[in-house]
Amino acid sequence: MRVLVTGATGYVGRAVVRELRVHGHEPVPFRQRLSDPFELPETDAVVHLAAAARVRESFLDPLPYYETNVAGTLNLLKALKDQPLVFASTGGVYRPSNSPLTEESVREPSSPYAATKAAAEDLVAWAARSGRIGATTLRLFNVAGGGDTDTTRVITRAVASAAGTVPGMEVYGDGTAVRDFVHVRDVAAAFVVALENCSVGTSSVYNVGGTPASVRDVLATVEEVTGRSVDVSWKPAHPGEVRFQRADVSRLRALGWEPRHSSLAEIVTDQWRASAPAPGPGPSR
Repeated sequence: MRVLVTGATGYVGRAVVRELRVHGHEPVPFRQRLSDPFELPETDAVVHLAAAARVRESFLDPLPYYETNVAGTLNLLKALKDQPLVFASTGGVYRPSNSPLTEESVREPSSPYAATKAAAEDLVAWAARSGRIGATTLRLFNVAGGGDTDTTRVITRAVASAAGTVPGMEVYGDGTAVRDFVHVRDVAAAFVVALENCSVGTSSVYNVGGTPASVRDVLATVEEVTGRSVDVSWKPAHPGEVRFQRADVSRLRALGWEPRHSSLAEIVTDQWRASAPAPGPGPSR
């Protein structure tokens, strides 16, 4: 298929473009802002990744998040007809739970960013139910590895601290809060699987997760892989901190997808190899 990819130059977008090519598809990067007037090239399907995506920043200035993530998605949907669309959402749309989250778990966004993704999910789903498009929404949990450069993310920050490229990291709480980490390569594979199983008039949702781990697990793995310590400043937990977030990915596994690269050790090792100063130590034995 000839596949339009919004956000193709971003962290996840670059991985998706590579994966599409590996599977014989032709990615067509879309580099215009969806808030500006645009014309879409002729394609067979769309992967929609373009978004403003920093949780803490969204609290400080939520309006641009609605403009980009909601209005931008609306503008894209207006331009589409009779095409399958795969949309990138977030596991942050769910109400926190001590049990693994399924696609039927209650949505209760805990940030302006997640709220905009939930609103965009609804736009996409209703457009599909009208028969205008086909839609698959992927709720991504904590994407990591692959040379990520965003040091607001915990694994990227911890590895960068070990590499000496940032002065250290702050951890809020006691470090036992659990998150679900998934390698960006596995995320890219999920987009291809979703695209190849999406048809006009249908609407589906899938979780994309990999390995649940605490912040302390991340710090220990980074120190083991790099042979270096991570400078941590411990801070009081934020009020209402989510203590546990784990994805049930059985629905996506039923399509043949597996998180093959998402062990914590492989994610950290991959990130270290991409960002370590040369010469850097290899994994400790």
